[in-house]
Amino acid sequence: MSAAELVADLWRQQSLWSRTADRMKRRISRARTAALAVTVTVAVLAALAGVLAAEVPVASRVLAVAAAFGAALLPRLRPAWSGRALRDWTRARSVSEALKSEVFLWLAKAGPYRGDPDGVGLLERSNQLRDVGGDLLRHQAGVTPDQRPTPDVHDVPSYFEARVSDQIHTYYRPRAAELQKALRRFRAVELGLAVLAAAIGAVAAVLGGSEWTVWIAVVTTIGAALAVHVAAARHEYQLIEFLHTAQRLEVLSARASTESTADGLDALAVAAEQVISIENEAWMAKLAEDPPDHRAKDTA
Repeated sequence: MSAAELVADLWRQQSLWSRTADRMKRRISRARTAALAVTVTVAVLAALAGVLAAEVPVASRVLAVAAAFGAALLPRLRPAWSGRALRDWTRARSVSEALKSEVFLWLAKAGPYRGDPDGVGLLERSNQLRDVGGDLLRHQAGVTPDQRPTPDVHDVPSYFEARVSDQIHTYYRPRAAELQKALRRFRAVELGLAVLAAAIGAVAAVLGGSEWTVWIAVVTTIGAALAVHVAAARHEYQLIEFLHTAQRLEVLSARASTESTADGLDALAVAAEQVISIENEAWMAKLAEDPPDHRAKDTA
């Protein structure tokens, strides 16, 4: 296999791993959202069961059974969005990103690939990476890689244009903006729930009646579940990491634009790839941690 054929094959493999990781992440996100929805539903049903217990006992019992069923469902949902599911996803993403890193460095002829025109070192390193994810190959069933050309990189300056600039302007900065918007929405909902709980408390103080205090507990439970959902997604952590990484890459790009020596450019390319790799490893390790659980409190 020629070096060009090897790079084309590795680029296809990288796409396959990337799309596999994307599918695994979507499953985790759906399971996490389902857990949040079940938690909210259980809280509401349990509260209604308590409110209707005296006047409509049959309906109350039906609602209580439904709430109990939902509560029993939560532990079954958790494995789909935590534990091994998270670790397998982060490992698949890690293989994808590592293959991308090696391809870009080889194309730029930087770092360990300055003396590897035939791709011998690239083949050895890529085989090691794929062996690490060997037990995850089952997740690739039904996944097809994107049909795309290999990156237009032939030296370090073109590497900074195709790799580093692209990461800054089409990934880190846009993703940070998306995360900021998501966090604002979550915070607005959390604030709205807090105001609603305070309003219900004020009404309860004026009108009296235990049925009002039940709904305070429901709103509080929903707010806590939403906070757990946000914490599990690690939005705030990712936002900080993305902004910090974009800033570091911008500094390296600026230095590369004025660097004239081959050794200096090589060192900057390696440094840029290390920044990207360290960022990927950091937030993936954070996401792989077992997040807090969605647990419905007893509001009856």
